[in-house]
Amino acid sequence: MPMSRCTSPTVRLPMALGLAVLALAGLTACGETARLTVRDGTGPDPVLPPPVRTLLPTAVIAPAAGWPAGQKPTPAPGLAVQAFAEGLDHPRWLYRLPNGDILVAETNAPARPPATGLRAWATRYLMGRAGARSPSADRLLLLRDADGDGQAETRHVFLAGLHSPFGMALVDGRLYVANADAVVSVPYRDGDVQASEAPTRLVGLPGGPRNHHWTKSLIASPDGRHLYVGVGSNSNVAEHGLAEEAGRAAVHEIDLPGGASRIFASGLRNPVGLAWTPGPAPRLWTVVNERDELGSDLVPDYLTAVEPGAFYGWPWSYYGDHVDTRVQPPNPAAVARARRPDYALGPHTASLGLAWLDQGPLQAVLGTGMVVGQHGSWNRQPPSGYQVVHVPFVGGRPGGWPRTVLDGFLDETGRARGRPVGVAQDASGALLVADDVGNVVWRVTHQP
Repeated sequence: MPMSRCTSPTVRLPMALGLAVLALAGLTACGETARLTVRDGTGPDPVLPPPVRTLLPTAVIAPAAGWPAGQKPTPAPGLAVQAFAEGLDHPRWLYRLPNGDILVAETNAPARPPATGLRAWATRYLMGRAGARSPSADRLLLLRDADGDGQAETRHVFLAGLHSPFGMALVDGRLYVANADAVVSVPYRDGDVQASEAPTRLVGLPGGPRNHHWTKSLIASPDGRHLYVGVGSNSNVAEHGLAEEAGRAAVHEIDLPGGASRIFASGLRNPVGLAWTPGPAPRLWTVVNERDELGSDLVPDYLTAVEPGAFYGWPWSYYGDHVDTRVQPPNPAAVARARRPDYALGPHTASLGLAWLDQGPLQAVLGTGMVVGQHGSWNRQPPSGYQVVHVPFVGGRPGGWPRTVLDGFLDETGRARGRPVGVAQDASGALLVADDVGNVVWRVTHQP
């Protein structure tokens, strides 16, 4: 396995901290840069070069800057963008209610026990610079655009006191919310602006003190009989032991209304966005954040159909049967049954948001397919992601090259004006994008 000599950092801490802190923390870029383009690691047949292991991992953090007054993301030709709602508190996920109201999960990672050591300290420092360490608002905000002008003129705290909430789904008059450690629900009637009761717990989810990948995505089956929950791993490659990974790196299936649950598919390092393709036989799809610290060109995040009972490789292998030698002891039997993903989304793009583009003006511009919110890399030089893309579908499967829908989230100095996460369509068919650094929900429309 190639090794790269550590040279100079690309992320700088204040001089008072000293270069020794960076070296000991292992959070500098160590002379390793991408040799391939993001496009090489994209599509149904990505290029997968040999891993590159460095003494210290590449870390290129885009400091959170926010949007200067009057600036906004750059839409693709034929599209326009405006702010649907501004001044939010770390908006991560979106859900459209039947009457057109939009629920926003204002959320962040739950509090964790203090980690010790210089590496842990430097990690917290850098994540803070990236806008990822602010306290979680722990609430759902309801946005209403009653006059249909594309801007939410009213907002209400629909439900507060949650625990790092993320995914949402409405089934038979109950709104289900995926907290970081459980699925809870409240009654909902059309037009409600505030929950009428305290949440009721349906079923617990893997959490625990560490809860490394804390976001729990949620979607209901088209027939309303089940919920599906994405549960990320508790580590990069099981470095804390497999016991901490029980029930994780998987999509769970939960019966409604009873709450009995089971593993639906496993070996998915961090499945976040979930979406159905329509038709007489709907298929469940997810976007997965793959592992880090194998070089700027590995491993591509991916979009894949979630097949019942399938195993996708984590932690022992990536992209099918490509063995990760860092994981000990090896598991050849698991590697042999690992399913290859359907479509690569580029290395380290942090693809999180996922929505099927339904009928409407945007589909006329972009075509049939999935919209993906790419939150942006930290383990790649140069950075990748920081955009919203559309993946075309042909015959029910992804094919061809993705098209950029929104970009401009990084400024010319490498600072993050925003970072896109959740994506959803509003009642008119416009695309909504949660931007958790800009604290904005953007609205993308067709520009005739």
